[in-house]
Amino acid sequence: MSEAKRQTRSPGDGPLTGVRVVELAGIGPGPFAAMLLADLGADVVRVDRPGGPGLAIDPAHDVTNRNKRSVVVDLKAPDGPALVLDLAARADVLIEGYRPGVAERLGVGPDDCHARNPRLVYGRMTGWGQDGPLAQRAGHDIGYIALTGALGMIGVPDRPPAVPANLLGDYAGGSLYLVVGVLAALHHARATGTGQVVDAAIVDGTAHLSSMIHGMLAAGTWEDRRGANLLDGGCPFYGTYETADGRYMAVGALEPRFYAEFMDLLGIPEHAPARDDMARWAELREAVAARFKSRTRDEWTAVFADSDACAAPVLTLREAPHHPHLAARSTFTDHDGITQPAPAPRFSATPTTVRTGPALPGADTDAVARDWDVPRLATPSRNPQ
Repeated sequence: MSEAKRQTRSPGDGPLTGVRVVELAGIGPGPFAAMLLADLGADVVRVDRPGGPGLAIDPAHDVTNRNKRSVVVDLKAPDGPALVLDLAARADVLIEGYRPGVAERLGVGPDDCHARNPRLVYGRMTGWGQDGPLAQRAGHDIGYIALTGALGMIGVPDRPPAVPANLLGDYAGGSLYLVVGVLAALHHARATGTGQVVDAAIVDGTAHLSSMIHGMLAAGTWEDRRGANLLDGGCPFYGTYETADGRYMAVGALEPRFYAEFMDLLGIPEHAPARDDMARWAELREAVAARFKSRTRDEWTAVFADSDACAAPVLTLREAPHHPHLAARSTFTDHDGITQPAPAPRFSATPTTVRTGPALPGADTDAVARDWDVPRLATPSRNPQ
């Protein structure tokens, strides 16, 4: 495909239109990172393996594969690595999430790819990183965030740490740092003509997320234990409270004027002075908790509406898309019957959208073979359709 055709832009394609990405299929943070690049407009070709990955959901509902295209290649077949290298030769970015050394053994490691394409940005997504004593060990989000100290900060002090799904490690500490690294390396490659390897480890990214907390720890303004600090639930005006119907409200009234408005609307202004006396925080927490238990979540939501009290209802995943603010901003979208978060962030000149639903394994073989000029990818024996 000509460079002019490659750069053709349509409304909603996003700022990365013209960028080509090869994603070697995996689970978790790698696919999410590739989805983010696809949401931003990159042409992401996911190289699925025969039979699919472990722990996979129904491909038709896996929104982390939206805005992508898929081919199926058996990397253990004699010609499998060569096909991936043909794609890498025509790509700007490649993303893989294998254990260290696996891509090299399969013949699609950085040296193999850079021999074909010196400008390639080679993104590596792992939990432990490419080196270190644990590099070859299996792991998941919960273990990675446990070692960084992040998991130990979450939850109440007399209970086990609370598990934040796999948002903190896989996606925040992993996917987002991989995307930042890939885009920075892509900028460098376009300026110099030289690609490089991006080693994105979930332990590194998650640790980096706690930078402010480490600064507070060093300054003596953060205690190294759960539920004892301003932002970890230890503060009675920064936390969650149960309502009369067994639901919850979230409170973040940190600043004095927001706190004053919160206490007035809650109906207990006489307890407001306890804010500045930590010895009275237990008393304050009991008073706030008792008031919240007197009404339902929706009743309290109405009380705090249109205020700066910094109180919000704790919504479920199914409730969130219907919140008036999120609905007004189209924070969620529906595509092919699936409600899902819309692409983020937003761009004034190059808006993004959900262009296509989840890529089904191998469904785009012929189109990719044509568009990327890899004709042997589309041989009848390779096309599952």
